[in-house]
Amino acid sequence: MPPGSAAARWVCLDVGETLIDETRVWTCWSEALGTTALTMMAALGAAIARGGDHWNAFDILGRPDWRTLAPAVERAYGGFRQSDLYPDALPAIEGLTRAGYRIGVVANQPAQRSAELRALGIAPDVMAMSEEIGAHKPEPAFFERVVDLLGNADPTHVAYVGDRLDNDVRAAAAAGMRAVWLKRGPWAALAVEEAPEGALVVDSLTELVERVAEVLPLAGQDR
Repeated sequence: MPPGSAAARWVCLDVGETLIDETRVWTCWSEALGTTALTMMAALGAAIARGGDHWNAFDILGRPDWRTLAPAVERAYGGFRQSDLYPDALPAIEGLTRAGYRIGVVANQPAQRSAELRALGIAPDVMAMSEEIGAHKPEPAFFERVVDLLGNADPTHVAYVGDRLDNDVRAAAAAGMRAVWLKRGPWAALAVEEAPEGALVVDSLTELVERVAEVLPLAGQDR
């Protein structure tokens, strides 16, 4: 079945806190800022609780100069490592593929993350990062580009899986996709709202494999 086939059903995965545990990158940021990892994580949590984004954590710490530190942080981080992969990431991709789903990985990340993920054994049918496609979640243009990358797929034939209600779940649902909320990571832990009606809520990618057909049955299957 070619990727653009009308019969294809796609599971498109986010990266941060979906495939990759981001603890190490935030630890690198704390070291660059000269603060403790605990303080860095507390500032991130406060930013999330206030409805902000990750860069608001730097404002909380009084470091508006944080962008100047980004190259040094990237050098210290050194890209994704095998130890950063969530244990269920590769088995879930394999399980979804065996079940008959096509796999996409499209997320808000620098362009180099695509090669880093491939080096870790992540080999989806389609992979692209926001820097490569020129659009970022939750912009509608991001999800339009996802549809294009998946061979002009019918959005209702695409399940988008992510940890954030704002960037991933509500934005994917607004784009006409099947939204899946993976409840792990800081954004999920601190969420005070519920997933929108019709979204699938799972606690792991293992559970996703078991339940994705509830929102995205394969062609020929009864819902």
